[in-house]
Amino acid sequence: MIQTETPLRNRPQRHPATKEAGNNLITIASGKGGVGKTVLAVSLTQALAKAGKKVLLFDGDVGLANVDIQLGIMPERDLATVVTGEMALKDVIFDCAEGGFDLIAGRSGSGSLGALSVPDLKKIREDLAALGESYDYIILDLGAGIDDAVRTLSNGLGPKLVVTTGDPTSLTDAYAYIKVTSQLSPGADLRILVNMAKSMAEGQKIYDKLLSACRNFLHIEPPLAGIVEIDEKVSSAIRAQAGLMTRYPNSRAAGSVDDLARYIIKETA
Repeated sequence: MIQTETPLRNRPQRHPATKEAGNNLITIASGKGGVGKTVLAVSLTQALAKAGKKVLLFDGDVGLANVDIQLGIMPERDLATVVTGEMALKDVIFDCAEGGFDLIAGRSGSGSLGALSVPDLKKIREDLAALGESYDYIILDLGAGIDDAVRTLSNGLGPKLVVTTGDPTSLTDAYAYIKVTSQLSPGADLRILVNMAKSMAEGQKIYDKLLSACRNFLHIEPPLAGIVEIDEKVSSAIRAQAGLMTRYPNSRAAGSVDDLARYIIKETA
């Protein structure tokens, strides 16, 4: 793995952020693990950066943080030092030069966020919103499920992209996340992102099934953010410890993520 860190003091300012602080936090969430959430978070971050946006990726997947592993990088500092109070959130930002974005890395197996109290988690959320003043977008890659860390960090402004596949348990757990989030935050900006669909038509059917449950039992209609078809290039990029958007920019999945990035930019303009 190659370290590519550049001291933050030497980094040129790309441009000031243009989004209202807090409203530019985009949560990537799922009720169930194994739906490709982290790959989507990394890929969307890269796509937004490629589109000229200043982006920060926050790896907040409790216990399974692995963005650094997927990208083959070794940040010197990570979220664990923030949890222990040794450093502020802004001091652990890592410059992913190749991808054109910044990263706050987690620590695999530490479960550090899961050990925090709700007030401490809220402080992390507030600090992220403050960092949002310097970025066009902050992408939050949160753990699967609806524990305190996920509920607290995903609470507030900004779109919440709920990732699901056609697997019945994935759909059930995605529905559970939507239900809990809509109850805690009425009017939350919930959107559905279908991943690993065999075709666009199948992806639409998966969305329609989840939408029907939300409409009938929760009386809400989360819109479709996008459909990403299954693509062997995703697995190849993971094995190579490289971002999909840089290693296979012309792949089918990369094209779908580019569409998602354009959707996000349009919807948050």
